[in-house]
Amino acid sequence: MKRKFTKSWKSSKQPRKQRKYQRNAPLNIKHRFLSVLLSDQLREKYQKRNIPVKKGDTVKILRGQFKKKSGKVAKVFLKKTRVYVEGMDLVKKDGSKVPYSIHPSNLMITELNLDDKKRQKVFTKK
Repeated sequence: MKRKFTKSWKSSKQPRKQRKYQRNAPLNIKHRFLSVLLSDQLREKYQKRNIPVKKGDTVKILRGQFKKKSGKVAKVFLKKTRVYVEGMDLVKKDGSKVPYSIHPSNLMITELNLDDKKRQKVFTKK
């Protein structure tokens, strides 16, 4: 796999090739990597299992030191595939707080932010 990125690449057993595909993907494809699980109520309502997370969505954290806590998404970092949730901060030794980044696979959306017209369109036609 010499090229930086190719859409025709399907899959590989080698983790290094999987990591290379994810890191070198263009932003329109990286957007799909930010898909987050929907809660049971939202899954029944919209007949979808997961959707890309957006700023303003309310999420529940499923893994890590903030497990079972929920909050609003403050920032979505597309280039590094990370999500920042309000109120989830690490306290450093000097007492300062640093926002804690979470991978989207460790989150569950409990409430959707439907301010965006495109997103409203997708979820209201069903």
